[in-house]
Amino acid sequence: MKKTTLWLLPLVLVAACSSPTEDTDVPLVKNSDTGRWYSNAQVDEGAALFATNCAGCHGVDASSTDQWKKTDINGNYPPPPLNGTAHAWHHPINVLSQVIEEGGIAMGGQMPSFSGQFDYQQKLSLIASFQSYWNDKVYDTWVLREKASRE
Repeated sequence: MKKTTLWLLPLVLVAACSSPTEDTDVPLVKNSDTGRWYSNAQVDEGAALFATNCAGCHGVDASSTDQWKKTDINGNYPPPPLNGTAHAWHHPINVLSQVIEEGGIAMGGQMPSFSGQFDYQQKLSLIASFQSYWNDKVYDTWVLREKASRE
């Protein structure tokens, strides 16, 4: 057991040290046209991507279903709302981007991977599109959590 642990430790350390830092290029200053980190152009681009790739599961307005906390007959949870009424606002940009890239299966969900389908700026636009539905209280709380995740 100790040999396995010692062999895995360097891999874990390398993975931890080489995690993507793309999220640090997102300034959390207020954009002049939205008052948030993103622009209206990002919301528009993200809305088009969302409509094509995400709305089928998460709902046209990112509201999904009000039954998202209840399992279906197979024991699976439906896709959560992304409009600020579920748990997406708990996650920093790097986690939201990672879930878009890798899907939600590793986190216990069913969301498929979109690996290689979107570049980083498109993922930011997707995030901007559903964050645009968040009320100011949810968004402001998210900003505090985002800043803390970068410290």
